[in-house]
Amino acid sequence: MINIKRNSKGDIVKANGIRSKSSSKYVSNQTEIFRISRSKFNDFLNCKRCFYLDRVIGLITPSQPGWTLNETTDLLLKKEFDECRKKQIPHRIFPKYGLTHVVPFDHLDIDDWRNSLKGGLEYHIPNTNIIFFGGVDDIWFDTNTKELIVIDYKSQASRHEVNVESYLSDIYHQSYKIQLEVYAYLLDKMGFSVSPMGYFYVCNANRNADQFSGILEFEEIIIPYKLDNSWIEKELVEMKSVLDSNKLPEEAFGCENCAYNRERKLFN
Repeated sequence: MINIKRNSKGDIVKANGIRSKSSSKYVSNQTEIFRISRSKFNDFLNCKRCFYLDRVIGLITPSQPGWTLNETTDLLLKKEFDECRKKQIPHRIFPKYGLTHVVPFDHLDIDDWRNSLKGGLEYHIPNTNIIFFGGVDDIWFDTNTKELIVIDYKSQASRHEVNVESYLSDIYHQSYKIQLEVYAYLLDKMGFSVSPMGYFYVCNANRNADQFSGILEFEEIIIPYKLDNSWIEKELVEMKSVLDSNKLPEEAFGCENCAYNRERKLFN
């Protein structure tokens, strides 16, 4: 996909390949606070070279169109859960999954925690200048164990049956697991008691309907996932080491961005 940069009025403007804002670039061994989001941490896990080019060199990755249908599903779900949050009652789907002892977590900061751009769950990593953060979709509360439960909303359109085994074994859903584990890690570091079980609230659009008629029908499925965030701390230490290095990391095997850059250089 070739993207053309436009301003808020839709006019084409010059696209810069390097960030001009110095605070958005990390300087080796700097002491100033630097924020790393969950999505950038995921970039680090996928390809350290691309992560370094982004966070340290300041190389701007071409933009992508927004996922407005997915965002709309998330928005409407949050409205539903916020109504339950006010009344502290289980959501309508909970009885089907034996979750009648669960209610949406009511906290003054819940809106900030769900704001991935201006807020999010956050943790200042000890003995570093790094604040690690991420915007969670929602948090539920187990009234029996008094633990917080991390939730991620997912919208899709698959003709195949959605069940726990097929959903969690899908190779393209591995990053989803990382999302939940990061949120659980952050909440734990913020001093909360966190359930070892997280959930995906999956909305699967029916592609086998006879016609559209201005309506998309969704099946709603709750997928439980047993969390393991024991690996995160080690990766954060390595990430900090990469940020402080003056050496560009090697390409990640299978990274399409690296392959594109490598081949494009042949025609410069």
